[in-house]
Amino acid sequence: MRYELFIGLRYLRAKRKEAFISLITLISMLGVMIGVMTLNIVLSVMTGFEEDLRDRILGFNPQIVVLSFNGTITDYEAVVQRVEKVAGVAAAAPFIYGQVMLSARQNVTGAVVRGVTPASEAVIDLQRHLKEGEVSELGKLHDVPLDDGKKGTVELPGIIVGKDVARQLGLAIGDPVNVISPIATPTAVGMVPRVKRFVVVGWFDSGMAEYDASLVYMDLASAQHFFDLDDTVTGIEARVHDVYAAKEVADRISAALGFPFRVRDWMEVNHNLFSALKLEKTVYFIVLLLIVLVAAFNIVATLIMVVMEKRKDIAILKSMGATRGGVGRIFIFKGMIIGMVGTLIGNVGGYCACWLLKRYQFIELPKDVFYVNTLPVKMYPEYFAAVTVASLLICLLATVYPARQAARLAPVDVIRYE
Repeated sequence: MRYELFIGLRYLRAKRKEAFISLITLISMLGVMIGVMTLNIVLSVMTGFEEDLRDRILGFNPQIVVLSFNGTITDYEAVVQRVEKVAGVAAAAPFIYGQVMLSARQNVTGAVVRGVTPASEAVIDLQRHLKEGEVSELGKLHDVPLDDGKKGTVELPGIIVGKDVARQLGLAIGDPVNVISPIATPTAVGMVPRVKRFVVVGWFDSGMAEYDASLVYMDLASAQHFFDLDDTVTGIEARVHDVYAAKEVADRISAALGFPFRVRDWMEVNHNLFSALKLEKTVYFIVLLLIVLVAAFNIVATLIMVVMEKRKDIAILKSMGATRGGVGRIFIFKGMIIGMVGTLIGNVGGYCACWLLKRYQFIELPKDVFYVNTLPVKMYPEYFAAVTVASLLICLLATVYPARQAARLAPVDVIRYE
């Protein structure tokens, strides 16, 4: 063992008359531990929120959308095949997007219709969010009793609504609902809104009010007929193998299709939201790093007091041949040991706290404020490594000034006067 490290370890065990210095050393170590542990917990929770929000958004939105500057896409089956051949694309399917009004039991609400096909289930995992019903029921006709008091039934196509839509309209599985298009149809008596009846075959709960209160799904063929699109669609949606490579895949799709197609990825569509989350996580990291910085000031104070207490020892070491660099390294080692022990305990404590939060979910969040009921936690080794490097770097910088002061101490003056 190098003598600098050996002496640095000895200085950690203070004598009885130096108990105050030992107490400050312990406080510095606890400060580093609390700072590192808090940083790890906050970063894990913020990452959990970000990824949970991403999964919820991508559960109802495709990772890549192909649109046309012409408004609609004709011969969409050929376009789907061309998109599926692009490297990185896992699945693709056509869709129709339109705004409508829904009415049932004298209640009315606005909604956004998405016309999908069975192949769309490979692109957006809608079934995972369904509380009742099946996606496959959209393309089937269902018998519904007549609502005019007469006996008999009528066959209606299926529709899937959000939880809040069903609550606003008082709908349950099997209930009919009128879908009204804001685009009127010219008739002999004037402009008449286009109205078609559907039957509710399922409802979903995404936990996000903007989807639950405004989104409904119907079969692609029914949407084409309702919006009078003939054999065209609004666009093509695609899923990629790696969600973080969506931009590169979107560029390849754009190059393969050319004009008049426009390709957008999920990061571009939700750029403002995820940029805000990333900025928020960075700000939390910087602010909470101040806890470690405060602990580093305690390390500075501790080392300065040790230097003042060990003036005689330093003079004797220098008179025995110790170099200025060697004396400085004694106090650098002492400060780094404090930082390393505090960082290690903080990492272990942070990991254990995150594991407990993830395993037992004992912290509940208000349902009317957050879209999740408990704290989502996602741990990544690189975040723990970044916190460790930042903590050790701050602790290292905290040892520079006391080490320089100890190295510049003149042994002659100490031996002469002390």
